[in-house]
Amino acid sequence: MSTQRSVVVHGHFYQPPREDPWLEVVEREANAAPAHDWNVRITQECYTPMATARLLDDQGRIARLVNCYEAMSFDVGATLAEWLERSAPSTWRAIVAADRLSVARLGGHGNAMAAPYHHVILPLASPRERRTEIRWGIADFRRRFSREPEGFWCPETAVDEATLVALAEAGIAFTIIAPHQVRNPPADGVPLSFDAGGGRSIALCVYDGNLSRDVAFGPLLKSGDALTARLLDVTPLPGGTAAPVVRAIATDGETFGHHHAFGEMAMAAAIDRIARHDSARIENYASIVARMGARPAAELVSPSAWSCVHGVERWRSDCGCKVAPERGWSQAWRAPLRESLTWLAGELRARWAREAPDIFADADATLDDYGDVVAQDGAPQAAWVRERLANESDATLLAGRRLLEQERATLRMFTSCAWFFDDVAGLEPKQVLRYAARALELAGDTGALRDGLVTRLAAARSNDKKEGTAADIFERLAGPGASPLARVAAGRAVSTALSATVDATAAPCVDAIEEPDGTLVLTHRRTGDTTRWQVLVRREADGDIVVEATGPDGLHHVLRPAQFAEGYAEPVTRLLTGDDVRTLLGPELRVRLSQGEPVGVLAGEALTHTIRVLTLSESVDELEIGVTTALRLARLVGRAGATVPYDALVALVQVRDTVPAALRPALAPLALHLGVALDP
Repeated sequence: MSTQRSVVVHGHFYQPPREDPWLEVVEREANAAPAHDWNVRITQECYTPMATARLLDDQGRIARLVNCYEAMSFDVGATLAEWLERSAPSTWRAIVAADRLSVARLGGHGNAMAAPYHHVILPLASPRERRTEIRWGIADFRRRFSREPEGFWCPETAVDEATLVALAEAGIAFTIIAPHQVRNPPADGVPLSFDAGGGRSIALCVYDGNLSRDVAFGPLLKSGDALTARLLDVTPLPGGTAAPVVRAIATDGETFGHHHAFGEMAMAAAIDRIARHDSARIENYASIVARMGARPAAELVSPSAWSCVHGVERWRSDCGCKVAPERGWSQAWRAPLRESLTWLAGELRARWAREAPDIFADADATLDDYGDVVAQDGAPQAAWVRERLANESDATLLAGRRLLEQERATLRMFTSCAWFFDDVAGLEPKQVLRYAARALELAGDTGALRDGLVTRLAAARSNDKKEGTAADIFERLAGPGASPLARVAAGRAVSTALSATVDATAAPCVDAIEEPDGTLVLTHRRTGDTTRWQVLVRREADGDIVVEATGPDGLHHVLRPAQFAEGYAEPVTRLLTGDDVRTLLGPELRVRLSQGEPVGVLAGEALTHTIRVLTLSESVDELEIGVTTALRLARLVGRAGATVPYDALVALVQVRDTVPAALRPALAPLALHLGVALDP
């Protein structure tokens, strides 16, 4: 090996999946404001700045922009890559281009590493799950980066012997682990070797734990100079051991810019300084592993992970690892949540084992290779599945696509984030329960599997008594209510009726066609399932829109704009808001609106005034007209994201107590909407 020291900085870029399991879109997340959702916000704070990090000169001016991905080792979770490719294409292109340039710079060894298709704890996966996740992850990597992966990131760096053997069998050369995951962490930083049997081995690249912690949780990203100094530090280790030959960091990619504002600038400065340093170079583990000869044998701690000191117990038991220990919350829910979903997965895979051999010419190979198209939908995916059918027919194609999507939903149920945090009522456990509901639907469950799941989930109890158990949460998420397709049907019908301008991606996973008789035909692009909807749209006296949608199951859904699929709800709401502004706000208020005052505030003023003058009404008809106007203004306040002014509530109480008793019933709709008792 060259005497030149090597510096490796690895970023694990990943976001918990947020897509609606039926519609495959991320809907607005209020706590990510002002961004639409956390994917957008973190892209703005981290993923995009990492591709265009500012490098300053001595005067504090921007000298040039640095694509940090060109110098860093990195992996991008496949589900995040799907979202970036669709929603932030320029950033995604910069990431792919950076890998291509690193391949050229480092003799054919690129910075990008593969990862399982879903962020699952591989030591806890069944052999079939592990095989599928690895194969899908490699196939997706191959499609995106146009090369074979050398390295493979294991979520939470969780490994055991079976995981490493599976990676070696798949042709993977190395993975990255924490120092405590081997009993003999190398003082010089060079990779260790794990014997995977059959003449195969896989390199275990051990990052510097102290240095990585100081980057992730300490002050090092406040200064490019400080980061560079630590990366290039040649101070001998305790006991006189020479400084490491390989100095390596591994951390969440979101550390740079999201967790630490302007962290990408510190990284850019370090990249620039190291590139001009004679005795060190910044590279990746792929090039180091390829360049080195024999390596010391690893003494593996199995199973183990970087974020749990109890092996992999954080993802299946109340081991004591938690995000907020000061709360004193129990994680006893972890075990029954995993046991419940493992039971359901077993039942669903038994269905696959029964039905897949009759559908596909080679069921195992089809499941293995589905990773080639799992990120696609529509005609390309359908054509791929059709080529693998045992007998070609439209009915068999539909059954095959549904069965493959059932397997995908089953794998998604084990996304590790569901167990990482502190309570079963968190967003991440709720998301995997939604995946379970989707898997049950795809399986055509008549109720037996659902009942079995709910019974088992009852043992997973939230720390918040109001939330109840995981069974209660599941019932709220998957119980009676507007179905996702009803939300699409309603939104499509209203946007068409009002001529609202709707983006083509309003429901990217659902194609909609209106037949001459008004029937709306929806086709799911991932399964090919087609459903027919009868939809009635009506405009009520108070200006609100109400939609009655009846689907193929005969269930009748009544929806208002806030319940539509978001891609339709937002443009419809904008149109309705525009109409209300023109008809409900007087000239003076519209002038103030043009000067930048919020529409919600102005509508609140108009609402208060409208309620106050209700006392002047001399008849029921006159009062009802005023109440209808007030209701429209109250809805306008809500659409604008504002709250009804306190003065408006006080005014309504005063009106209630002032108008003659014979007129009081006319106030009922407004009183109900604003939460005021009509007969105190």
